[in-house]
Amino acid sequence: MNPQLLDLGDGALTLEFGDRIDADLNARVIAARDALAAMHLDGVSDLVPTWRSLTVHFDPLRVDRNTLSAQLQLAAQAAPQQSALATRWLIPVSFGGESGPDLAQVAQASGRSEAEVVEAVCASEFRVFLIGFLPGFPYLGELPAWLHLPRRATPRTTVPANSLAIAGAQAAIYPWQSPGGWHLLGQTPVRLFDVSDAARPALLAPGDSVRFRAVDHDEFSRLVAAAGECDRGDWLAP
Repeated sequence: MNPQLLDLGDGALTLEFGDRIDADLNARVIAARDALAAMHLDGVSDLVPTWRSLTVHFDPLRVDRNTLSAQLQLAAQAAPQQSALATRWLIPVSFGGESGPDLAQVAQASGRSEAEVVEAVCASEFRVFLIGFLPGFPYLGELPAWLHLPRRATPRTTVPANSLAIAGAQAAIYPWQSPGGWHLLGQTPVRLFDVSDAARPALLAPGDSVRFRAVDHDEFSRLVAAAGECDRGDWLAP
């Protein structure tokens, strides 16, 4: 479908690229986000990508709605490509045990060993499709088809912060302790949301790519102890 332009009150416009969860649609969303970011539009305060749409927040006293609409329609024609704003991350994870209580169940459900599940997750390069549900919560995709599992029949009332989890075709990391129904595979020492960083509080952003690196309990404990000394550059992929 051709992109549809929708008003969201008097201070936001939404470009809707389709009506389904689709990696190709998301690539178009990210391309439009990058095109608008490159325009450095005065009065635009935020660009919010989702699976299938892009919402642009603006100050109606500083920006003419019709002029902005034309710029959005132009950005919607941008060809999907590797995002110039994207960052590649390599995130350590302690799999199984107390860190990943659902790993054995996931292995059994998929007909593979725990080692094969960990190997598959670490061999995948995940795309950050969007941030949602909680501040800094990244929806990552996509998992190998044999790892596509429905959510847990009974959600947990408490999921520990920094838990790596999977459900359906997606993976995610819980940046905060919260309820959740995804399958917990492991835990990372990496802080995904930093309130002291006003420019970019969330570590991950739509369009970024993420790979995971398995670490043993000793290295995980060392990284947790050193978390206060780490900065975001420590998690960049080589």
